[in-house]
Amino acid sequence: MKRVYNFSAGPGAIPEWVLEKAASEMLCYGESGQSVMEMSHRSRVYEEIIANTEKLLRELMNIPDNYKVLFLQGGASTQFAAVPLNLMKTGKADYVITGQFSKKAANEAKRYGDVKIVADTNDKNNTYIPKLTKADFRPDADYVHICFNNTIYGTTWQYIPDTGDVPLVADMSSFILSEPIDVSKFGLIYAGAQKNMGPAGLTVVIVREDLLGNAKDFTPTMLNYQVMADNGSMYNTPPTYSIYICGLVLQWLKEQIGGLEKMKEQNHKKANKLYDFIDASKLYKNPNNKEDRSMMNVTFVTGDADLDKEFVAAADAAGFVNIKGHRSVGGMRASIYNAMTPEGVDKLIDFMADFEKSH
Repeated sequence: MKRVYNFSAGPGAIPEWVLEKAASEMLCYGESGQSVMEMSHRSRVYEEIIANTEKLLRELMNIPDNYKVLFLQGGASTQFAAVPLNLMKTGKADYVITGQFSKKAANEAKRYGDVKIVADTNDKNNTYIPKLTKADFRPDADYVHICFNNTIYGTTWQYIPDTGDVPLVADMSSFILSEPIDVSKFGLIYAGAQKNMGPAGLTVVIVREDLLGNAKDFTPTMLNYQVMADNGSMYNTPPTYSIYICGLVLQWLKEQIGGLEKMKEQNHKKANKLYDFIDASKLYKNPNNKEDRSMMNVTFVTGDADLDKEFVAAADAAGFVNIKGHRSVGGMRASIYNAMTPEGVDKLIDFMADFEKSH
């Protein structure tokens, strides 16, 4: 059966090179005589897999030596609690709300301390990213939290806010690995893997070492970054197969794409071509500020809810799946993560043009 063009916001598409490589190693990884899926996480072979995955991630993202890389479970949503539990020393944190996930993160943090909402873009239906300066943040806050790319609404931070000496924390679930980012500008980065890094089940945390060791006394052991760092992400059984697939994705990025600069170039070409078509269209419209548009999640509407439904059904029948917008906003959303090929975007544009002609 022919593979569809998968525009899912997450779990997202995985590069075919990765899937084929994993399929070839399903029954036997290397000379181990077993699948990674059934391999002991304490074995020498698996220790090499997880070490190589971390090495590739550090190389691709140019992660400084004074940062720990943690391979965790529980999804990015678990980090909504883990971040304040580990970083709230004085009990103050500043949050910027630009969508549903940053709002959820702020609400979770309120359980543990004094949370200031520095800005909330819900006043304009989360169609923009606020322009903030160092003066907007409390200098005595333990950290500032942002969601770097808003999967539901299709906006992204085109700049890294200056928070002064206050550590910046970013949820990068739908942005990580899409282009280079200066990790040293952040105190902590976390990301669910199921959008750009691999399958669901793995969460990656990149945390500056000086932020470790401050967890609240009642922090569950499994949410304590220091414990996880001290045990090399193996305090318990990690999501072994998801880490293995993540390693293959990183290998694909390095060897097949040529690194994150090349990935950025490809991603921007894909997104700009789709946005240019939408902007020139008489049927489709993107509601977001042009300067704040996401390169990963392209949202659009026809202006007629019934016609939107018809478009989604027709697209699905034509092999363009998971293009329905999030239930909270409606419309359509094409998530064009790293694994979505330029050909897939071109085919979608052709379909959208044909649909417009007939409607």
